Amino acid sequence: MSKTLFITGASSGIGAATAREAVAAGWNVGLFARSRERLDALAGELGAAALALPGDATDLAEQEAAIGRLVERFGSLEAAFANAGTGLSTPGTEAGDPDEWRRMVDINIMGLLFTARAALPHLRATRGHLLLTGSAAGRRHLPGSIYGASKWFVHGYGGNMADEMREWGGRCTVISPGMVDTPFFDEAKPDKLQPQDIARAVLFALEQPAHATVREIHVMPTD
Repeated sequence: MSKTLFITGASSGIGAATAREAVAAGWNVGLFARSRERLDALAGELGAAALALPGDATDLAEQEAAIGRLVERFGSLEAAFANAGTGLSTPGTEAGDPDEWRRMVDINIMGLLFTARAALPHLRATRGHLLLTGSAAGRRHLPGSIYGASKWFVHGYGGNMADEMREWGGRCTVISPGMVDTPFFDEAKPDKLQPQDIARAVLFALEQPAHATVREIHVMPTD
């Protein structure tokens, strides 16, 4: 029986790579992001195992509706990957833009919480798996980094959820990459990690036996 994975930030980068890896491994996938055109193209590439679900991660109702459509299509939800995230154009507190901070917090923190809120009732029914995209920036102190602080939240919340979900047989994993060559950066980073590297880490966590929980996978570029 096929399992189903909901992915936010699925239109490019780590999210799209994870969708490809998951479908290759026999999963159904729900592709959630704002770009309908990109999602439709990816769903067309992946075939009947993929459902395009355009929406805004910062809107709880849109995430709930998307997961509802996904469960209606495939019957159940076994995993959700809260992957949508963004950075800051102007770093630092004194030089930074408070409006930009709010947009980042809405995506990196509230959007992630909304994924968990929308998915958990379904995951409880399947003893499912919640995955969160953290960052190397959330594991160490970086001078004045507000983005890094948002990822510290992800790591802390992921540990808390792992303890909560184990009470009913669920699992939670933080996927913690270093620099990845994705559209997150304005310039290409071909010598750094590739999205497929992180996608394989996601599948590694998902495919562990039910009695084993991988709570964090931290992947860094070799250089």
